[in-house]
Parts: sequence; structure tokens; C-alpha cells
Amino acid sequence: MKRQHKKETIGHLMYRVVMMTIGATLAALSIELFLVPNEIIDGGVIGISLILDRILPNYAWLNFATLVILLNAPFMYFGYKQIGKTFMLSSLYSIVVLAVMERLFHHVSPFTTDSILATVFGGAILGAGVGLVIRHGGSLDGTEILGILMTKKLPFSVGEFVMFTNVFIFTWAAFVFGPKQAMYSVLTYYIAFKTIDTVIQGLDETKAVFIVSDRYEEVSDAILNRLGRGTTKLMGKGGYTDEQKEVIYAVVTRLEVTKLKSIVYEIDPNAFITIMNTQEVRGAKFKSAIH
Repeated sequence: MKRQHKKETIGHLMYRVVMMTIGATLAALSIELFLVPNEIIDGGVIGISLILDRILPNYAWLNFATLVILLNAPFMYFGYKQIGKTFMLSSLYSIVVLAVMERLFHHVSPFTTDSILATVFGGAILGAGVGLVIRHGGSLDGTEILGILMTKKLPFSVGEFVMFTNVFIFTWAAFVFGPKQAMYSVLTYYIAFKTIDTVIQGLDETKAVFIVSDRYEEVSDAILNRLGRGTTKLMGKGGYTDEQKEVIYAVVTRLEVTKLKSIVYEIDPNAFITIMNTQEVRGAKFKSAIH
């Protein structure tokens, strides 16, 4: 039988709508009150729209708001084909909110005319806004959708495609706004990119830990009793000895890593530990509080 997708509850939908509205509003605020007054742009479709808004004839209907909708429209169509209707509708809503709020902020005085302050705070606010939209199922930029489509036919990753696209955009910006403002734009893009990662992944950085030890029972009990973290035991086999091994898997916060290593090596100085970054932890009543 074909499995039916579970419908989204009204409450969860309204929550997503509110968060995407806040995110798009923050992005518009950054663009109009920090970036545009200082001739700084972002990458992707937003950057292209800002450049075109500067160089195209000054018609009443032809502005950043309409350009960002028109340029994103084909990407939304392909997004519907590749990712689904929910993504397309969420993205379309977010882009429309961005356009509307940009018009509302258009005549508000800029927060600063200092390029450095505009770069740092504008990039951070823009990244926070874009990150909120992405985290709740939408997008303000169709560049990555194009990257997904193009990388199926070209030997590049999505990240590489986006990077190449932005190199072209910032080079173009150097001719339109000048080399200095283009360099500020690159910094803005970098700050926004890092802020997006922080918003999507959350501030509570967690670590996934794999432990191989002959005293796995003691180690597992100690992690549970002394650190307050649950563990999962996985079956493994030594590649050299071909012996069966118990592998302990646990998730801890970054502040608990040192204590965990101390616990493990106190019990088994020969234990093998691998620690990896994780993007998100859900379920099993995981809490980030320090024990």
C-alpha cells in the first residue's frame, strides 16, 4: 500500500508562517537599512537584483522588489519539480514578504553609513533572516536550486556551483559599485553565510562520540551515571584481528567532551575515541544542559 503523507497541523503551519515572515522581514531590513545605502550587496539572486536595480532604467515598477520575485520565479518552478509543493509555496511566500517589506523600508533612513558597520551588522541580520526562512522550509534565493539541477549534469557539487556563481556576481559588482564595495560585499556574504549555518544548526553545538573499549560495560555505565548521557551499543568487528567489538555511541555537548574523555581514559587508558560534529539532535529527551 502507498503510504499517505501526514498532513501538517494548522498550529505548526502558522508557526512556520510566522517564523518565515520574521526571517524575510529581517532580510529586507538588512538590505534597505544597511546594504543598499552603502552600495553593498549579497550573493545569489538578491545580489543580482540589487545590481540590476542600480543599472536598469528607473521605472516605477522596476525595482528590487519586483526583480527579486521575477528572477526567483523560474527557480520556484524547478523547486516544485525537484523538492515539492510545500517548499515552493513556502519559498514563494517568503520572497513576496521580502519584496513587500523592502518597499516598506525603502524610505526609512539607514541605520549607518559606515561601510564596516554595515558589512558586519547587515551581513549578520541578513544571515539570521535567511537562516530562519531555510530552517522553516523555505528559501529566499533560487541559486542553490539551480545548483542542484546543474550538478546532475556537471562534475561540480552544489557548493562549488554556488561559489562560482557568486564569484561572477561579485566581479560584476566591482564594475558597478567599485572594487572596494565589492570587497565589502564579499565580507557581507561570508558573515551572512556563517550566520545562516548558526541559525539552521542552532547555538547548542553537539558532538557524536564513538568509543571502542574492551571495558565497554564499565565505560557505558560511567557515562550514564557520571555524565548523565545515555549510550547506544553497536556491534563492530576489528579489521586486523577480525574480533567482535562493542562500540559505544553517545551524543554530548561540546562542553562535556573533556569530561567524557577523562571518564573513558580513567577506566580504559587504551580506549579508542572518535569525536565528530553533529548538526542537530532530536529525540530521546536530549537536553543541552550541563550536568
